[in-house]
Amino acid sequence: MRFVHSFWLRSLCLLAGLLLAGAASAGALTVAAAADLKFALDEIVAAYRKAHPQDRIQVVYGSSGKFHTQIQQGAPYDLFFSADIAYPQALVRDGHALAPVRPYAFGRIVLWSRSRDASRMTLASLTDPAIRRIAIANPKHAPYGKRAEEALRAAGLWERVQPKLVFGENVAQTAQFVQTGNADVGIIALSLALSPVLAREGGHWTIPDRLHAPLEQGYVITRRAADNPTARQFAAYMASPAARAVMARYGFVLPGEPVR
Repeated sequence: MRFVHSFWLRSLCLLAGLLLAGAASAGALTVAAAADLKFALDEIVAAYRKAHPQDRIQVVYGSSGKFHTQIQQGAPYDLFFSADIAYPQALVRDGHALAPVRPYAFGRIVLWSRSRDASRMTLASLTDPAIRRIAIANPKHAPYGKRAEEALRAAGLWERVQPKLVFGENVAQTAQFVQTGNADVGIIALSLALSPVLAREGGHWTIPDRLHAPLEQGYVITRRAADNPTARQFAAYMASPAARAVMARYGFVLPGEPVR
């Protein structure tokens, strides 16, 4: 009886050891990402999973400014991809993330519409009385909304179109307002306008980058992930040729490359 008990005890210990080893070899990662990355990052994560099927990656998309606040308050994110590099830089400065912040792209803003040919429009077109609602992301916490406001001010149009503005929580929700007919036109990310669904539904016009500050984007590993090798591994994958090719296909300007 003692032999049987000892045998089962050793078996259970061995099984527990194997389970722990398996857990140790599988990485878990929670990523907070700017909404403009939705389609590009989904593709990149899918490709990464093929090479690392044991790793578990969850991506939450939203406003960079809100993620910045949440991470300051202890939100459980391991990586933060921000549409404005200033937010991860601030997290490093305040001790909530690890240095260095790595730039990964420059974003572009565009006019996009489902109900009219935006490719034939300019910012001046927004003063047309037939355009009753214009969607932009909330400039208070969404980088794409800040750049939209900057472009409209630089063009001398902010005061004229302000009564028409409706604000999305992030640039993805802004696109949804236009997609669902709750706005006639929107100022959204080029990366969203080039996504399969939106590209089929409407055209776009790229707003000249001289009208707004650069949308330099960067990512950082948070303090929570200091000992998480999967965070470093996925961060390194973002610089791979495969990941860069996906980013370029969605209209992002990669570090070191000219804006076209």
